[in-house]
Amino acid sequence: MTEDRILSWHSNPSKPRYTPPAGAVDAHCHVFGPMAQFPFSAKAKYLPQDAGPEKLFALRDQLGFARNVIVQASCHGTDNAATLDAIAKSDGKARGVAVVDPAISEEALHKLHDGGMRGIRFNFLKRLVDDAPKDKFLEVARRLPEGWHVVIYFEADILEELRPFMDAIPVPLVIDHMGRPDVSHGPDGADFQSFRDFLKSRDDIWFKATCPDRLDPPKNGVGGDPWDRFATAVAPLVADFPDRVLWGTDWPHPNMQDNIPDDGHLVDMIPRIAPSAELQHKLLVTNPMRLYWPEEL
Repeated sequence: MTEDRILSWHSNPSKPRYTPPAGAVDAHCHVFGPMAQFPFSAKAKYLPQDAGPEKLFALRDQLGFARNVIVQASCHGTDNAATLDAIAKSDGKARGVAVVDPAISEEALHKLHDGGMRGIRFNFLKRLVDDAPKDKFLEVARRLPEGWHVVIYFEADILEELRPFMDAIPVPLVIDHMGRPDVSHGPDGADFQSFRDFLKSRDDIWFKATCPDRLDPPKNGVGGDPWDRFATAVAPLVADFPDRVLWGTDWPHPNMQDNIPDDGHLVDMIPRIAPSAELQHKLLVTNPMRLYWPEEL
């Protein structure tokens, strides 16, 4: 039965005009299922169609990338089996970010490490998760394997509320989609100013300059592909924090079934937010390799 399951990705994405540098990493993507092998969580807020590793790696090759960082999708809850399966099938070309029960044992954390995980994700989007216990999140963040980091997903209106919690996390932080700022107000808007202040507070906070489709959707004849407002707002942030920025497709674009982006066009955003070859290499190769494959540097 697939009629109630969501399709959120482009069936025939274009070949990008932009060619990524050799060794480029898509540092934010997901897999869904396949459901027959990896059932979705009973708490899932959306039920997607299957988007397994074969599809992901075919897209990687088409877009001109060499590696993936696969982030556990909320529809799979804390069962990381689908993500671990995709990493295992990648021939060493994928690493991952897990979602865990904060009570997870040391042994289980190290098994995740052996399976290619290099971080855990805390999600504060109320439409995706029912419970986000900061005290328990902090406790597990203090027990992570060496070299791991914490990925945090939140919306801009709760940044200040989350600051004390994030300040207390003792490992590097990676912020998904820049904390979802309002790009319509430009690079000097309140959301970007608050996010810059946050980045300046610690030198181990990273961010993903990702998801123009989410942050600059078409509305009342403004926004949408080619996402000009996103490019204008985000390019200065990338320029000012070039050693702490990552990029990814966000494929298969969870919950974007009403505004499905062309992945080729997403790749063509890269030179608009990172105009120089040096910046592009940091964004796509140096920075993600430092976080996910440091032993190869």
